Amino acid sequence: MRIFQPYLLAFALLLLSTGTDMAAQQKWHTRSSRALRLYNEGKMAYEFLDYSTAESRLKEAVSIDDKFYEAYITLAELYYDRKMFDLAVGNYRTAVQIDRDFFKPALYYLGVSEFNTGQYEAALVSLTDFLATGEASAKLGADAKRKIANCLYSIEAKKHPVPFSPVNLGDSVNTAFNEYSPSITADGKTLMFNREIETGGSDYFAGRRQEDFYVSLRRSDGTWGRAFSAGAPLNTPGNEGAQSIGAGGQYMYFTACDRPDGEGRCDIYFSSFDGIRWSDPVNIGPPVNSQYWESQPSISNDGKRLYFVSNKPGGFGGLDIWISDMDSDGKWKEPVNAGPVINTAGDEVTPFIHFDNKTLYFSSEGRPNMGGFDIYVSRLSAGGLWSEPANLGYPVNTHNDEMGLTIESNGYRAYYASTSTMGRQKDLFWFDLHESARPEKVSYLKGRVFDYDTRRSLRALYELVNLTTGETVIAASTSANGEFLVCLPSGFSYGLNVSAPGFLFYSENFPFEGEYSDYMPLVKDILLNTIKPGEKMVLYNVLFNINSSVLLKSSMPELEKLSALLADNPGLKIEIGGHTDDTGSDELNQKLSEERAVAVFRFLVAEGVEPARLTYRGYGKSVPVSDNTTPEGRRLNRRTEVKVTDITKK
Repeated sequence: MRIFQPYLLAFALLLLSTGTDMAAQQKWHTRSSRALRLYNEGKMAYEFLDYSTAESRLKEAVSIDDKFYEAYITLAELYYDRKMFDLAVGNYRTAVQIDRDFFKPALYYLGVSEFNTGQYEAALVSLTDFLATGEASAKLGADAKRKIANCLYSIEAKKHPVPFSPVNLGDSVNTAFNEYSPSITADGKTLMFNREIETGGSDYFAGRRQEDFYVSLRRSDGTWGRAFSAGAPLNTPGNEGAQSIGAGGQYMYFTACDRPDGEGRCDIYFSSFDGIRWSDPVNIGPPVNSQYWESQPSISNDGKRLYFVSNKPGGFGGLDIWISDMDSDGKWKEPVNAGPVINTAGDEVTPFIHFDNKTLYFSSEGRPNMGGFDIYVSRLSAGGLWSEPANLGYPVNTHNDEMGLTIESNGYRAYYASTSTMGRQKDLFWFDLHESARPEKVSYLKGRVFDYDTRRSLRALYELVNLTTGETVIAASTSANGEFLVCLPSGFSYGLNVSAPGFLFYSENFPFEGEYSDYMPLVKDILLNTIKPGEKMVLYNVLFNINSSVLLKSSMPELEKLSALLADNPGLKIEIGGHTDDTGSDELNQKLSEERAVAVFRFLVAEGVEPARLTYRGYGKSVPVSDNTTPEGRRLNRRTEVKVTDITKK
């Protein structure tokens, strides 16, 4: 709070803020006692934070004497401090025109105000003139040079605008209140965001503004449905926001501040969704949360890497982006700083890691920009290094703060919050992201698991394995109604297994290696067969090279799952069947199919399965499940199949 000092002259408040002592100054720029009285009243009101009275008195003072320098510059400071830079510009300009030399830093504040309103050419002149006075302090001089560089960058950026046509999400989502911080599921069907609302009732929170989570569901025509509150226990009378919803919408990480279970002022929390309601939020605790400020989480599509913002020690600026990985026990490891390529001496905020797990969008004020926070994109290489962040360009970025970008899994449509053209409140908008800033396309499989016999939905376990690297990408449980969603970034082949106790598991693979240009989301029902004689399952992730019966390393996860199924059901006996397409002679296909079945048999025996529980047979090309005239049909026909021959309880 400002401390009133009645003997300081005219604009001492501004000068003291720059470290300049003008208490000895003896000159006034007015001879009107009435204007001077109003000025003193306005200055007193300003120092006591009564901005409305201060503005009124100062404006009245300059209306009496339009050469009253001190009143203009104090009025300019009032607007500057309140970030009303458009009004600050006019008053600083008038003051400088009246007396350019009386207070040289006025040129600096004029230049900053011009820069913050997008008047880059004018700001360049004002800041250059300020440096030319030779009276710039080290701090203001360094900042003036930085802003001059930003002016030059911005002037050039405006000469090369990127395609940008934002569209308001409409009144089903946006209201007279502020909407911001959008987060979207991988299928693009669920949008969660923050809305600032006024509380009612007669308790402590009545009449205050608070942040709550709201949800909008996409209609079949592509428009967004009427937004509704996420409800308790997620929403509380306090503030919660800056969320990151999981790819399938089954969980979220978010920020909450000043809670009794907090490690610091603001912490990151977790909540899961069972299809009906959100669970009680849980503080994820150390080592992610600390006595410092942790906020704005962004979770990777596999749920194993968390990006967030913190002011903890060990960073490069005030607010930095940090990263924590999940260990094999499901616990978060000690966070590491994202490093000097991402973080600067300024602030970095609102990270968003795309569903491709390698393209990071964030906002920064510490690198060449057009004013405030600009949005940048950086890409993670196969070697784990971040590329030099690229500014998303003008007019995506402007002299305003641009923050909180999120992008659909297909990489085209982006969502962000911006000031509405109809008012000063923030609304949610979408736009098509220009090509150079797009992430890699990501497909997804959205499934629902059913019992084949009864068609009732099943809660099941699903596991996605990167067959290219052998890494388990995700292993999780479906929702109560059997729904799940897994992302399939391009460049790899994936194996999917879905299992439930008492059932044979489901297997499928997705070959997305090499060039992959089509965005092909898959939506399918997955039917699990109960374990009973005669039932079959195809092991599509048991793989061999062409004309070879040597098991590929990528087959191991599925074979280990088959071994586990036999261990969990000691009375289960199976036949291992090998099948081929129709390429080659009948004799060669018959021999190859039997050798492949034997290879699986030998693996299971080596894993400890009793040989008496296993039989094997080669079927060659005699039992196709698809047309052999297409590559996809032949791929499906080349398979290893398991048939239940007996099941007894033990």
